[in-house]
Amino acid sequence: MTYVIAEPCVDVKDRACVDECPVDCIYEGARALYIHPDECVDCGACEPVCPVEAIYYEDDLPDRWKAYTQANAEFFDDLGAPGGATKLGALDRDHPLIAALPPAGEG
Repeated sequence: MTYVIAEPCVDVKDRACVDECPVDCIYEGARALYIHPDECVDCGACEPVCPVEAIYYEDDLPDRWKAYTQANAEFFDDLGAPGGATKLGALDRDHPLIAALPPAGEG
């Protein structure tokens, strides 16, 4: 199990969670942040600091956002386990689920 970042993060990317993460496992995509499921240590430090309540423990993810568990994991399919977000920096891509969403505030 791991923590998952869901739809409320799209086009917000506040990064308070990034600052709190003790293992640097929250990566930045073009429109959203992603938690690496293999690097996350399930400490939960990210969840309470998210201003838009986008972070959930996988088992607690609302049904309407269940697809985000798979999207967060698949985001890393071609990256593997880089061992920390800082050394990669922001990535100019998103999972197709997120890329296909209308800009936040529209639709």
